[in-house]
Order: sequence, then C-alpha cells, then structure tokens
Amino acid sequence: MHPRDALRFSWQALTSHSLRSGLILLATGFGTAAVILLSSLGEGARRYVIDEFAQLGTHLLIVLPGRNETTGGPPPLLGETPRDLSLEDALALKRSPHVQRIAPIIVGAAPVSLGHREREATVLGTTSDYQRIRHLNLAAGRFLPPGELGRSQPVVILGSRLARELFGQETALGRWVRIAEQRFRVIGLLANTGLSLGVDLGDLAIIPVSAAQALFNRAGLFRILVQAPNRASLAPTGEAIRQILRKRHDGEEDFTVITQDAMLSTFDQILQALTLAVSGIAAISLLVAGVLIMNIMLVAVSQRREEIGLLKALGAARHQILFLFLMESLLLAGAGAFSGLVIAYGGTWLFNVQLHSFRLYVPLWAPLAAFGVSLLTGLTFGMLPAVRAAQLDPIAALAGR
Repeated sequence: MHPRDALRFSWQALTSHSLRSGLILLATGFGTAAVILLSSLGEGARRYVIDEFAQLGTHLLIVLPGRNETTGGPPPLLGETPRDLSLEDALALKRSPHVQRIAPIIVGAAPVSLGHREREATVLGTTSDYQRIRHLNLAAGRFLPPGELGRSQPVVILGSRLARELFGQETALGRWVRIAEQRFRVIGLLANTGLSLGVDLGDLAIIPVSAAQALFNRAGLFRILVQAPNRASLAPTGEAIRQILRKRHDGEEDFTVITQDAMLSTFDQILQALTLAVSGIAAISLLVAGVLIMNIMLVAVSQRREEIGLLKALGAARHQILFLFLMESLLLAGAGAFSGLVIAYGGTWLFNVQLHSFRLYVPLWAPLAAFGVSLLTGLTFGMLPAVRAAQLDPIAALAGR
C-alpha cells in the first residue's frame, strides 16, 4: 500500500468517528498546552528575576554584615555577626584602587509628613553614588550632593507616589517635610519606575546616610554596594574587599561578599530546574492522553473487524495493517499537539496583553519537546491496538468474531 493511500485511509477512518477523535484531540491538545504554558511561566519568572537584578547596576558586589556559613552548633545554624559594617569600613573600601564607586546603605521605616498629611514610607540612607550604581532616574531636581560620609545636609529625594500624597498638584521641590522628628528639604523627585526587587520606589524617601544614622539611632550599615570598574575586575575587587575588611576587623571575616553574577547564576539555576520540574508534571497529562488513545483505538479494532478482515483478504500484510493503525494514532497525536500549540501561544499572547508587569516567554525547547512527546506517546500507546489488529485472523475477522 502506498504511503499516500495509507494516509488517506487513516484520515477517513478518523473523520468518520468525529466524536471519538475530538475527545483525543482535546486530551492531547490540553496536555501539550499545559507543558508549553508552564514552561513559559518558568521562563518568564527567570527573565523577570534577571531583569530585576540587572536594575541593581552592573559590575556590582554587595557586602553584608555577618558570615554566610553555618556554625555547626545548635539552632539557629547561622553565622553570628560580631561586628557591624561601619561608615569607616565604607571609607576604607572607597580608597581602594579596585573600587570604582561605593554606596553604604541604611534602611528603615518612618512617617513622612507635611502639615496634617502623613504617610509611612521606606527611608533609605545612602550617598550620591547610589544613583549611578542603581541607575535611578529623576523626574525633577537633583540627587544627593557629593560630600563627606560623616557630614550631611538635611535634604531628601521623594518617590513619585509619596510626593503626590503629600503635595498633591503643588510643587514639591524646595519644600520642607518632616521625617519622624527631623525636617528635610526636598531637592529631587524619583521617576515613576514601579517595583525594584520588591521595593516600591514610589514610596521611597532617600536621605544622606549620616542623617539616616541619626534618624534611626543606628551606627551599623545594612549593606555596602560596591561597583567594580568592569566585569573582569569583579574577582580582584572582591578579594581586595575581603583583605581590607579583614584587616579592619582584627583578622575576622565576619562579613559576606557576594557578586551580582553569583546571585544571577544561582537564581537562574533554581528557576531553570523549577521550569523543568513543572513541565515534567504537566507532561503527565500527555500520558493520560496516550492511555485514552490506546483505549479508543482498542475499541476501534473491535468495531472494525470486518474491515480488517477484508483488507487481509485482499492481500494486505500484517505490517501494512500495523502501519495503518499506527498512522491513525500518530495523526491523532499530531493534530492534538498542533491544537495544543495554538492554545498555548494564544494563551501566552492573551496573558501578555492583559498583564504588562510580568510576561510569559515560550522557550524554544518547549514546543519542540511537547510536540515530540505527544508523537512519541501516540506511537507508544498506539502500538498495542495496532499489533492486535495485525494479528487478527482474516476469516474470523470477516465473520465478525
């Protein structure tokens, strides 16, 4: 039998039982769509995290107080922090030739008020280099003025929502606001850029780091952001930071230095593993579709005994009967996989149209893997009905037995 005739014969057999074929198409289509949609969700999460970390800046190292290791003692098994990071530590790092910029950080929450209007806000104390390190954009005014770390002016940069809640349509620049019990003059307004690593920049107030120390009565720093000259200098800059701080901390490495690349690599590996895991779980639905294909094809064999007997009486060999039924299974699986692709890409497009802050991205391997697994499932689960049809005795089949 010519392959073209076999394809036509199989297609006619499927279209003559439209309800049965439609059920298989639905099962296979939804299984394929689930694999693609879940993998696109994982890929979207991976790209979202990478983009969020990219907003931190480039060639970045982060110095944290406390050593990132376990102690081996009773819980909690986290390294202790014998000594906080100080402004003097930040100054020592700034003098290193391996360091391009530094931004010491103190973070806290405090009420920001203007007259009778008051709003709870995140207050961040830092220096003028923070804007270049974080690539912050201003809607108006200017950022913190450069100067000595230990001295500061009572100035503040307000987020867009915070400024709108306090001043409404009035001009905020040059006005005075009260943060907790201290007064600050507004010299800049941040552009409305939404969330950054879970922090809403619209509700942020940025003040000089020494002013934040006085405001929160806290000498220790929350973080020190360090910018290296280029990507190639990340490793020597990290080693220089460790040497300087060890020397200042009496030989103790009671701090942690992490690089932006290391964080991105860790999150990338975790999210890739998660994407593969959820895609594998979704692929189970294709196995269910395969079982449905096998059961329906077994029923088809019992209903088409006379047809199979006639084909054998006309000289069709066993392998030709086997080929015909496998062709039907592959056609069902292929059509179902194609419908799943349409559903998945349509769902991805609709999701991206409705939600702009988080987008789905279909990885290249997902449709190829889903389509391949669908065909393999159809071939595997279609083998038993095809073998049973090929083994039928022609005389008994013609008699309907």
